[in-house]
Amino acid sequence: MEYATVSYGLCNLHSFQFLSLPILQVQIFSHKPPRNPFNIFSTVSSAQQRSGTTPKRDPSGRNHRSVPQTEKNIEMKPSNVGSKQRLKRYSSLLGNCALRGALNEGKAIHGHQIKTGVDPDSHFWVSLVNLYAKCDYSSYACQALDEMPEQDVVSWTALIQGFVAQGNGRQGVDLFSEMRKKGISPNEFTVATCLKACSMCRDVSFGKQVHAEVIKEGLLSDVFIASALVNLYAKCSEIDLADKVFFCMPEQNEVLWNVLINGHAQVGDGKGAFRLFCEMINSEVEFSEFTLSSVLKGCTNSGQLRDGQLVHCLAIKSGFEIDKFMCSSLVDIYSKCDMVDDALRLFYMITDHDVVSWSAMIACLEKQGHSSEAIKLFYLMRHTGIEPNQFTFSSVVSAAAELGDLLFGESIHACIFKFGFESDVSVSNALIGMYIKNGCVDDGYRVFEAMTGPDLVSWNTLLSGFHDYGYAESGSNVFCQMLVEGFRPNMYTFISILRSCSDLLDIKFGKQVHAQILKNSLDGNEYVGKALLDMYLKFRYMEESYIVFAKLINRDVFTWTVMITGLAQTEQEEKAIKFLNSMQQEGVRPNEFTIAGCLGGCSRITATESGRQLHSMALKSGLLPDMFVSGALVDMYAKCGCIEDAEAIFKGLVWRDKVLWNTMICGFSLHGQGYKALQTFQKMKDEGNLPDDVTFIGVLSACSHMGLVEEGKQHFNSMSNVYGVTPRDEHYAGMVDILSRAGRFVEVESFVEEMKLTSNALVWENVLGACAKHGNVKFGERAAKRLFELKCETDSTYILLSNTFASKGRWTEAKRIRALMSSHGVKKEPGCSWVEINNKVHVFVSDGGHPHIREIHLKLEELGESLRLIGYVPQMEHVLHDVPDTEKEEHLNHHSEKLALAFALMSNSHKKTIRIFKNLRICRNCHNFMKHVSRITTQEIVIRDTNRFHSFKDGSCSCQDYCFRRWY
Repeated sequence: MEYATVSYGLCNLHSFQFLSLPILQVQIFSHKPPRNPFNIFSTVSSAQQRSGTTPKRDPSGRNHRSVPQTEKNIEMKPSNVGSKQRLKRYSSLLGNCALRGALNEGKAIHGHQIKTGVDPDSHFWVSLVNLYAKCDYSSYACQALDEMPEQDVVSWTALIQGFVAQGNGRQGVDLFSEMRKKGISPNEFTVATCLKACSMCRDVSFGKQVHAEVIKEGLLSDVFIASALVNLYAKCSEIDLADKVFFCMPEQNEVLWNVLINGHAQVGDGKGAFRLFCEMINSEVEFSEFTLSSVLKGCTNSGQLRDGQLVHCLAIKSGFEIDKFMCSSLVDIYSKCDMVDDALRLFYMITDHDVVSWSAMIACLEKQGHSSEAIKLFYLMRHTGIEPNQFTFSSVVSAAAELGDLLFGESIHACIFKFGFESDVSVSNALIGMYIKNGCVDDGYRVFEAMTGPDLVSWNTLLSGFHDYGYAESGSNVFCQMLVEGFRPNMYTFISILRSCSDLLDIKFGKQVHAQILKNSLDGNEYVGKALLDMYLKFRYMEESYIVFAKLINRDVFTWTVMITGLAQTEQEEKAIKFLNSMQQEGVRPNEFTIAGCLGGCSRITATESGRQLHSMALKSGLLPDMFVSGALVDMYAKCGCIEDAEAIFKGLVWRDKVLWNTMICGFSLHGQGYKALQTFQKMKDEGNLPDDVTFIGVLSACSHMGLVEEGKQHFNSMSNVYGVTPRDEHYAGMVDILSRAGRFVEVESFVEEMKLTSNALVWENVLGACAKHGNVKFGERAAKRLFELKCETDSTYILLSNTFASKGRWTEAKRIRALMSSHGVKKEPGCSWVEINNKVHVFVSDGGHPHIREIHLKLEELGESLRLIGYVPQMEHVLHDVPDTEKEEHLNHHSEKLALAFALMSNSHKKTIRIFKNLRICRNCHNFMKHVSRITTQEIVIRDTNRFHSFKDGSCSCQDYCFRRWY
């Protein structure tokens, strides 16, 4: 018997011949040169082309063609052993290498077979294919299959199993298809493996074709095939088909039951999983801890805590509670059902924790909002010496994000680098979210840029940060780049980018995003629809908003509220109220935000009766104590002229915030009840509420309406000196109004110069109004000139200046200003008044146009006669037109507020307070007229003009005639 020690040098060999290179000093028997050199790698095989793979490099960086050294020699049989026995030995060794994943040993054996010159038989070929396939060396496995003299189902099955074992389900399906094209019929192992491949790549369509072949070949009774079919349909959410396959089986064993129960659990059908488990028990099939874990998974996914507790009881009875896998499942259900104490109790029952159980508990605490406890458990885990994995880090980073602890998040980021998980997608996604939630968008973007393969979640997480922190423009760029790279947006993508469009005020891009939503068939998604609705409403694109709203199928209270609030904010208050009625007709109950939004609309259109109905609704639904609702009610009643109702609600509230105090102070000021406004201001301070800039607007307005000059000065000075509130244009204008209304024009000039207010248009408007009231022509001309310089050419500027001249009888200058107004294309806003009678608003203009205008004029004549009897005389001097007195009197009788009053008196049979609203300031003659009418009719009349409310009762007005008092 001759032995030879052979050492091979490197040379350019084809095919498998390179396997004879010296990976070791191998003792082999003398042999004859091989008759047929094994040149199967001289060209790329068709199977290799199918697999799309190329020879790989091992972790050390060396190419597999240079086979590494093995740890021990391979002992071979003596040379007199027959070739069949030798091949059997080779095949056995190859099978052992495949089981252990020992690729290099297997290649050494393959190389030895080549050198011995033994012709491989079919069993050896199958073993060779199996080795390379299971060791993730698919290119060699495909080439070996291609070189087989006779391919059979066993060799194809080995190749398909190898691909599937490595997670290449799609390639497994493709190989099965090619096998069938070659006319090779599958056996039960091939079919089961192919079905597993289908479930891996979620190819239910191909799986159904294989199912048909299973039925045709009569293989449906095989338990492995049935299990694979059930698993395929369950994973692809075809749970009904999974049930049909299962119940068509002549006999169901524990494996089949477990697969079906797990399938129901995976799709969130917890009740179905529990029902099947009960049937399994009734059929007297023994269950295991894996069965119970699947049932618990279903209970967890569907939130069935009660059923989960029953399974827990059964686990205790069966002795499975101490099983680590079972404990993890119980921890999961209790934590997700917000029973964290029970989850922790079970967790601490596990004596030998591994990284999986630690990670599961940390994740459960984080997801239930117990971020601090999750971080503490992470510290405890590290103290026990367990190294965290990517799942641990994902949960801990998310916990840091929820706590807003940037420093801890950065330290965990460093720890992630230390353990080498910085390239993990889930960890990177958590880091992006953590940085963005802490306002570090640039750091989040750097993490994203460092990712080698970001997924859709990565893009969505990044986009979620761009609608805050002033990065809206970057959001549109990232969205476009995402589309370029072939990612298909989902609803989270569109919600984020639509918010960016709203923040960026880019309706053009928003419409392009809308087109993408339609393209991706997500226009029916309620969350995307709400985001679209919100965007269009913010841009005041009402037509588009109606279309989006109409397409929404499930319109909840949030959707209705967004639409109603949008209408109220776009001066479509009447439609807002109609939408509220429609909302209730559809059975959707309004919440506090809905009612508050509608009340805001009622305030703007002074719809008192609708506001009262909303008040009643708030009382019935128990929403009156809500700060938003109560604040909106106080504001509505104050703006609708019902200051007593506003005060009653205000006093009835247990707790009042700064907004409510401000609303009440401004309400009293608006109604001319300056002393009450100042008293409320004092009470606000007494209760510990510090005033803000809005508070002082109301306070200064109250001082202005009541002529409290010195007190107004004190409050103005206290703003910055006492409360640290920086005065704004409105405050300066308010102080000027106080001084100018009192006729103290010298102080006005001094104040304007001292405060450098020469460019404040609001200040000059107040000055001009006061000059017209007091007849100060010189200062009025200066104020008007300054307004013209500031491009503030409103109709009121021309009218007030003209009236200033007219009040002094300077008709030529008055006509000149009127002509100048016309030449500049500025038109005077016509006087208009409206009054609500029986839930209907009636509008009046000075030139008539009302259906009952004749009756209204008759009523005014009747009132005129009654007023003359008590000594009322129309004040002709307030008609600032150069016309005869008869025309002046007729002109006075046609003022819109008088028409509205006459109509209200005709319609008001039960002496309700008449509330009239006017778009211009009430003149002095109409003011006196209203006082006398309230006296002779004992009717309370409230008129709101552009400046304030006038409440007429028993012959006097709440303004105490201060608005028309002059100082000379």
